[in-house]
Amino acid sequence: MVDKLGVGIGWRPEIDLTVEQLDVDFVEVVAENLHVGHLPESVLLLRERGVPVLPHAVSLSLGGAEPVDAGRVAHLGGLAEALGAPFVSDHVCFVRAGGLDSGHLMPLPRTREALDVLVANVKAAQADLPVPLALENVAALLEWPDGELTEGRFLAELVERTDCLLLVDVANLYANARNLGTDVGRFLDEIPLERLAYVHVAGGVEHQGVYHDTHAHAVLPEVLDVLKQLRDRIDPPGVLLERDDDYPADAELAGELAAIRAVLA
Repeated sequence: MVDKLGVGIGWRPEIDLTVEQLDVDFVEVVAENLHVGHLPESVLLLRERGVPVLPHAVSLSLGGAEPVDAGRVAHLGGLAEALGAPFVSDHVCFVRAGGLDSGHLMPLPRTREALDVLVANVKAAQADLPVPLALENVAALLEWPDGELTEGRFLAELVERTDCLLLVDVANLYANARNLGTDVGRFLDEIPLERLAYVHVAGGVEHQGVYHDTHAHAVLPEVLDVLKQLRDRIDPPGVLLERDDDYPADAELAGELAAIRAVLA
């Protein structure tokens, strides 16, 4: 398990001053939105204060059939070095195929063949990264047919074969429980929690019977319940609040951070 991080928030330029003033132990930045040599003053200020800044990528497409883009991996690694980050992260998904970009984190078929492709791409990325790589479970509105593994076993075998870290998004897990019937307890029991890097928490909303992980709404009590189920099994190194749109008042963000701390207490 990684060193203790505490409770953090996703840094976004729209709330940079807010993040500077909140009581947070670490922050996460979207890797594709930052550039080495032109880092935002707010991010540099946080680093000067000793706040860890973790690069989180969304575009490596590690589950795709195409080879990993070396330039994207190099950018992620360069950010890690510039920020002094202990590790970096991306998702168990694909975002590109046949020259097209989905604009969305697409779930993978949970087959042995898809796992082999994912493992090969993860190993290729790890070989060119200067720090360890953590991989996150994604929210999905569908499951591919002919699955051979549960999501928990799929992730467990990924860790066994690549020695990657895990970034567990409990909001995504809740979304999959609501929309796909994923068994939360079984998922948490099947994944190797000793390889946990940290946890994501985010808000969402139900629309026409489907739960959407929007990162633009308040965190539901049910998502915090999933966090508690994880906490009952392990003391996570860190838990981070994600908010990407429709930013609320500072007091509301502070309240959500306090609610997370309460679950971890």
